[in-house]
Amino acid sequence: MAAHADTFSLSTRGKGTYDITSHCERIVQASGIRTGTATVFVQHTSCSLVIFENADPSARTDLHAFFDHLVPEDTPYFVHTYEGADDMPSHLRMALTRTSEVIPVVNGRLALGTWQGIFLFEHRRAPHQRHVIVSVVGE
Repeated sequence: MAAHADTFSLSTRGKGTYDITSHCERIVQASGIRTGTATVFVQHTSCSLVIFENADPSARTDLHAFFDHLVPEDTPYFVHTYEGADDMPSHLRMALTRTSEVIPVVNGRLALGTWQGIFLFEHRRAPHQRHVIVSVVGE
């Protein structure tokens, strides 16, 4: 069994989803692994990863609106607000999603469905530099 890992950084412009599929695919291809799994992991507590619809941007607009409704900013009972009104909501949104995704690797490629993409889901309003690790294992 072989293993390969690499990292990349992404500058966000604030809240929203950022397609990182091509970054992950490049690392999988560079690994030389034909069959196995790729684990994508984001090293932060105020953003997350989602596999989501990649064809129609309105689906992501609805995802953003849903999370704004589900975990609103300026909730009066939040105590952890040191970095602003979006501080605690960003941590809760991360906890409701994931910091990692595991995707099968088949024939040296991520085995995503036709309409699936891997997205970094930024939960903070301010721009941030985010770090992602991709670990590939297999043969």
